[in-house]
Amino acid sequence: MLNDSTVAKLHEMKLSVMAAAFREQLKNANLSDMAFEERFGLLIDAEWAARKNNRLSRLIKNAGFAFNDACIENIEYHDDRKLDKAQIIRLASCNYIQEAHNIIILGATGSGKTYLSNAFGMAASRNFYTVKYVRLPDLLGELAIARGEGTYRKVIKAYKQVKLLILDEWLLFPLKESEARDLLEIVESRYKKASTIFCSQFEIGGWYHKIGEPTLADAISDRIVHDSYTIFIDGKNSMRERKGIANR
Repeated sequence: MLNDSTVAKLHEMKLSVMAAAFREQLKNANLSDMAFEERFGLLIDAEWAARKNNRLSRLIKNAGFAFNDACIENIEYHDDRKLDKAQIIRLASCNYIQEAHNIIILGATGSGKTYLSNAFGMAASRNFYTVKYVRLPDLLGELAIARGEGTYRKVIKAYKQVKLLILDEWLLFPLKESEARDLLEIVESRYKKASTIFCSQFEIGGWYHKIGEPTLADAISDRIVHDSYTIFIDGKNSMRERKGIANR
């Protein structure tokens, strides 16, 4: 009866994993010789591990990755891709996030930019940073809707608070001036405060033409390029051709 009461209280305190582990201990005669501190430590470890795993699962789900299976360990370093493995492993440590620096990933369509960015995002999630993956066209559409609904500042604040923002299809199409202003709001809100990964088919010099209005182009680019690590993915064959699948 006392044990049942203890288990019930653990459930009431939302310590369900600890409660299950306690029941298992009661069934295991081999644990009877263990000191109280050791058995209690096992219960704490079980609850702690479960909460960490649940938190990680939520972070990955909320990130909205294009590739939920992306990981640094599975990046392919074919000679023609000219990837700097040491640089990628160094960035996977997530020190750049602590320093609020950015990453710019450049490469042709199908080169594996999205996968690499998601692998960095997954590494950040595993270090319990909040991450958000979004295509730039979708972000601009979200901001346009938010302005019409009166939630613009709320959406900007939400993106400001994400520790790692991954912007895919960066400047794939020329921007309207209103879109460039929205983009400046996002970039400015995160400047020196949080990290962003930009995935683009175009060299940095070509961004000015895509942004359009010269003053906005200068303001946006200036807040990005000077605090960024750049990765250029080369390759004679796209990753779609290598894998035989239609991924980005």
